[in-house]
Amino acid sequence: MRRFTEGFYGYAVALFVCLGAAGLFLLVTPQSSGEHIPKLNYSITVANFSRTVPYQVWAPSKDPAGWVPNSNKIATGEGGAQVLHLGYATAKREHAVIIQSDEKPAGGFANRMANSDKVVGTEQINGRAWERRFREDKNQRTLVLPLPDVTVVVTGTADWPELTEIVTVLQQRPKPTD
Repeated sequence: MRRFTEGFYGYAVALFVCLGAAGLFLLVTPQSSGEHIPKLNYSITVANFSRTVPYQVWAPSKDPAGWVPNSNKIATGEGGAQVLHLGYATAKREHAVIIQSDEKPAGGFANRMANSDKVVGTEQINGRAWERRFREDKNQRTLVLPLPDVTVVVTGTADWPELTEIVTVLQQRPKPTD
């Protein structure tokens, strides 16, 4: 009599045992059916950025309903200027990012962040005139607020109403006192 592990039948049984174990593992392992967008707190990044720049930083007073802050960083722009990025997944699950810097020339900074130098209109939001820019091939909409001491850019694949929604909650934060 042949041993159980020899021949075709032994291999077939071993294969079915392995497949059964894998199937059992998949049955008892919890499966995630919902989306998972990592939520990152940007308050420390904003506070650190505020300490390094000579102007009041613009940041959301609150996150719009359904929006998830999912990225934030401080980068170095042209001429050594500090650049703050606050990224979001919007309620419609598009992308939007708030970017600001005192980089000079301000127009060059805004053009790079918007991927466009073409202003297609303006929009009054909270009493300020924001430039509208649109780059069709990237499906990128941008609102730009050029101020004397800082340029604020809100850009992404979000539609105009969503970009306006995040702009309405932007506020200048007071400079921290150390």
